[in-house]
Amino acid sequence: MEHIETTDTARRPSLALSLVPIVVMVVLLFFTIQTFGSDALAGGSQVVLITTTACCSALAMLFCRVKWKKIEEAICTNILGVATALLILLLIGALSGSWMISGVVPTLIYYGMQILSPTFFLASTCVICAIISVMTGSSWTTIATIGIALMGIGNAQGFDMGWTAGAIISGAYFGDKISPLSDTTVLASSTTGTPLFEHIRYMMYTTVPSMLLTLLIFTVAGFLHEGADTAQMMAFAESLKGAFDINLWLMIVPVATGILIAKRVSPIITLFTSALLAGICAIIFQPELLREIAGMDVANARAMFKGLFMTFYGSTQIETGNEALNSLVATRGMAGMMDTIWLIICAMCFGGAMTASGMLGTLTSVFIRFMKRRVGMVASTVFSGITLNICTADQYISIILTGNMFKEIYRKNGYESRLLSRTTEDAVTVTSVLVPWNTCGMTQATILSVPTLVYLPYCFFNLISPLMSIFMAILGYKIKQHHEENPS
Repeated sequence: MEHIETTDTARRPSLALSLVPIVVMVVLLFFTIQTFGSDALAGGSQVVLITTTACCSALAMLFCRVKWKKIEEAICTNILGVATALLILLLIGALSGSWMISGVVPTLIYYGMQILSPTFFLASTCVICAIISVMTGSSWTTIATIGIALMGIGNAQGFDMGWTAGAIISGAYFGDKISPLSDTTVLASSTTGTPLFEHIRYMMYTTVPSMLLTLLIFTVAGFLHEGADTAQMMAFAESLKGAFDINLWLMIVPVATGILIAKRVSPIITLFTSALLAGICAIIFQPELLREIAGMDVANARAMFKGLFMTFYGSTQIETGNEALNSLVATRGMAGMMDTIWLIICAMCFGGAMTASGMLGTLTSVFIRFMKRRVGMVASTVFSGITLNICTADQYISIILTGNMFKEIYRKNGYESRLLSRTTEDAVTVTSVLVPWNTCGMTQATILSVPTLVYLPYCFFNLISPLMSIFMAILGYKIKQHHEENPS
């Protein structure tokens, strides 16, 4: 079997040739986003990646004498490398459904909303969205559900819509960034070859300070504002309580999950155990909901079994009488992760072709001369991640490209993969929502009815995170280098 590395008969691609697949991808993504909008991830982006994979492969075979067999091997190797991540994503889908239907997430939301007051509205909004996003692993779901309700409360209390949207987005993306249930978190860790929980723990050194600064700003802004009452939020809370059995015993599930994470238990075991516990809680505390999901009139064992399995694998919709609440409790299960899994597989095909052709090596060699020192390396990664967010208009593709481009550079300079995975998330995940034509920016602007450029100045967490990543590189805090050939 041939090696994936370039053979003696292959030619090293030029920089101009290596840029062709990237340019093709950017152009196709531009038209795809323009045509499909936020639905681009449902298939359009995947077609773009397969098309650019074909383009890269054709150029490699025609101009660089690279054999198709080698490209195919590289693609298979890439896909094999994310096999664990794909399984984790399926478990995340099952977990998100079971946590919602069991009442775990609704209980957290209900008690979280009790702390709201006009003075602390912005800070509370940020915290609530952060908690929900950590529990669900999805900034989009958080913003599209509780975010809409919080926008209404903010308007009723006289807050500028930019401030309210900024607090919602800041909290939602904090949770999305550090949640083990987040597909972007899994993607960043798997792309760079970093264990999931190690990646999350290392992100805390930049994420927590960024969040504390964000909360400080929102708290000061709240003290400078005079607000109204929270009657609308209380009505939402009562509707939530009417639809679910809100019970503090349900907190056993997140507590147990936290213990497993702290004990560094394998993510697959942790996620499966957590979903199983939530499923048991659903049977105990929400039998009527399981019957409703199953579409059966009697809450017997058969209805419980059917409803629980549908919660794990499929979409669920609970009728609560409150439109915002209906959206909040809707789940997608394992099936809802298929678009992301499909995208990752297609992206791995593109990455494999770029690697086997030598084009990725040519592109990364351009950065090496500017990345001899720690600060320059991290700053270049941040800049590249933000640039890719702007050019590709998709955070998933930007994460994959950033991770693949700099992985070898970090390794050669003696730095741990977790530094790359953290910097990638600091640069890509949180800034995607700040780009008006990015799928995230378009989606959140549409959901919240607030233009991207209006909420952008108030998304303090998203703005601070990339700067915090560079600041920590300057300090060198918790950054280890295996050798000192290139000192900072």
